[in-house]
Amino acid sequence: QVQLVESGGGVVQAGASLRLSCAASGTTFTAWPMAWFRQAPEKAREFVAAIRRSDGSTVYEDSVKGRFTISRGNAENTMYLQMNILKPEDTTEYYCALLKDMQIETQAAQYDCWGQGTQVTVAS
Repeated sequence: QVQLVESGGGVVQAGASLRLSCAASGTTFTAWPMAWFRQAPEKAREFVAAIRRSDGSTVYEDSVKGRFTISRGNAENTMYLQMNILKPEDTTEYYCALLKDMQIETQAAQYDCWGQGTQVTVAS
């Protein structure tokens, strides 16, 4: 059973930076993509970025390109999301997800495991 735990959320001013972390426990493979999604109240879960840790392949949602960077951790089952130039519209809950396949997907329904989420609040 894979468990994902996010950390690093908080309250910051617009223009500031935050780094989210995701740690996976249990049996995983580096070829399985890990991703970040975010979800505002009463809205669908939105893809942010994904990485396949085995080869470093990444995919980003257009609105975060150039501001957010997804990366692998030195520990095998860790992943980060470096968020720079944060905007008030980035305010929401952020979730870590794992896909038990090799193809990077951007649809939340494709992902098999989810963390509990970490709140990011960007004040204007």
